[in-house]
Order: sequence, then C-alpha cells, then structure tokens
Amino acid sequence: MGAAAVGLPRWAHAQGGSRPLRVILPLSAGSGADGAIRAISNSLAKALGQAVVIENLPGAGGITGTSQIVRAPKDGSVIGVVSNNHVVNPSVYKNIPFDSLADITPITILGATPFVLVAHPSVPAKTVQELIALARAKPGVLNYGSSGNGTILHLGAAMFVDQAKVVIQHIPYKGMGPLMNDVLGGQVQLAVVAVAPAAAHIKSGALRALGVTTASRVPSLPGVPTVAEQGLPGYELDGWIAPVAPAGLPKAELARLYAGFKAAMEMPEAHDALIAQGYEIKLTPPEPAAAFFRSEAARMAQVVKNANVTMD
Repeated sequence: MGAAAVGLPRWAHAQGGSRPLRVILPLSAGSGADGAIRAISNSLAKALGQAVVIENLPGAGGITGTSQIVRAPKDGSVIGVVSNNHVVNPSVYKNIPFDSLADITPITILGATPFVLVAHPSVPAKTVQELIALARAKPGVLNYGSSGNGTILHLGAAMFVDQAKVVIQHIPYKGMGPLMNDVLGGQVQLAVVAVAPAAAHIKSGALRALGVTTASRVPSLPGVPTVAEQGLPGYELDGWIAPVAPAGLPKAELARLYAGFKAAMEMPEAHDALIAQGYEIKLTPPEPAAAFFRSEAARMAQVVKNANVTMD
C-alpha cells in the first residue's frame, strides 16, 4: 500500500527523495500491527516525503519476515514493524538466524494495546482472587486458550498461572479468531486477549472481565481492576508495536525516521486511527526504545523459562 507525498517539509524531500520506504511486517494481514501501520501510512508518507509500501511476510512467529529486515540495506530504505514476539522468540525457538537485539536498530516504540483476562460466564469466578481460589481448589480442572504456543497471549496467561501458583491447562489455537470463537462458545474457559476486540463481548455479558493486564486501569473498561491490584503485584503486560531498521543504520537516517513517525502521529488522522484501534501512543525515542527491547527480552526469557515453553 503506497501513499503520495504532498505539502512536505524540505528536509523530508532532501533525505527521502523519490524512493519509497519499504515497510516489512513479519505478521499476517489483519493482525493488530498490520492494521495500525496501514492506518497511519498516509500520514507517515506525508511526514517523510516518500511513498510507503507495506509488505506482509508472516511465518514462524515473525522470524521469516524479520530475517528480511535484518538483511535489508542499512540506508533507511527498508524498515520493519515488530511486536512482543520479537523479544520472545529467542527464548522460545531453538534456532533463529539473527540476533533479536544486536541485528536491529529500534526506531521507536510506537504504541501498545492493553490485554484483559477474560472468563466464559460459566466459570464461577468474578474476580482474580476468586479465580485463584477456584483453581487451587480444583488443580488442573480449569483451562485457558491462547492464539498459539509461545505467542504473547500464551505468555500473558502463563505469567498469571506462574505468579498465582495454580495449575490451569493450556489449549493453543492457530490464531486469535479461533480462540475468540471458542472462548465465546464456552469450549475454553479462560484467555488473555486484547481489550479492543473483547470490549463489546464484555459489555454484552458474553465474556466476563476478571482483570486488565496493564499497570493502570483501562479507560474503555473503567470498572475492571488490574490483575496487579487484585493480589499479583508486578503483573504487567501489553501488546506493543515498534518500527525497527537493520543494525548499523546511520544516525542521520535514524533521526529522520523517528522524526517522521513523530510528525505523522501529530496528524489527527493518524493519531485518532491508532486510538480507535485501542492503542496507547508511546513514541519512545530511539535510545529508550533500545533499552526497552533489552529489558523486555530479559523479562520474557524468565517468563518463558517459568512456563517451560519451547518450539522446534
């Protein structure tokens, strides 16, 4: 998907020229990151002074597309957009053909979407404390679903199980769609899911929200307490997305790209589009973004170890 550049600042024309910016998404079309980047692509094109071409290269939990990102030219002509799985994969997969930290240059943490721990109404628990008590009374009887082994939704639930010291069986699905269908149908009792697609089901009573996974309460679900405030202090998770470039990107290009995203998000059409999709806009500068990648990689490595999650 491309976008024409009009009314552009001189520095954008000087640096971006007429070449397009290729944006690789190591995720499938229709994913949260895909929708977010496509929603802001016109604004990004205006800010940078060059067309934006988005290419989906899904596969192997994001490894397929990210392999292309790290091997791309180090001149700012190709970037990628990654999510939590980028820092999770090194702990989940045995062999990855790149270093998730050393082989990329984080541009910014663009935004993050909150998750919520939900239960089918048939589960006799209305709070996190009640769920923990129920799980301890009936170890191994309850189950939770996820969008797949090693995904951030799996690890979000696994973090809960580990910190609550309970035994709840995991049922992996192939994607968010099948997971939501079975949670709504009662075939699966519990799940950690994104707030945006779950909010309508929570308000209708089709799902029960037990706790949001973020550090503070979520405006769209103001009556739902956090998991942390219900007895699991330190439990925190959200679904972030981050534009990245290959390692070795010149500082001038890094500054140009970050400035482009910053300018794009100051445009109402881009800002409002991300908010409408349930994102909290972050726009972390490059150096703090790199520090965040490192800290999240270490934190997720411990979560994966505790959950005993491995993939071939």
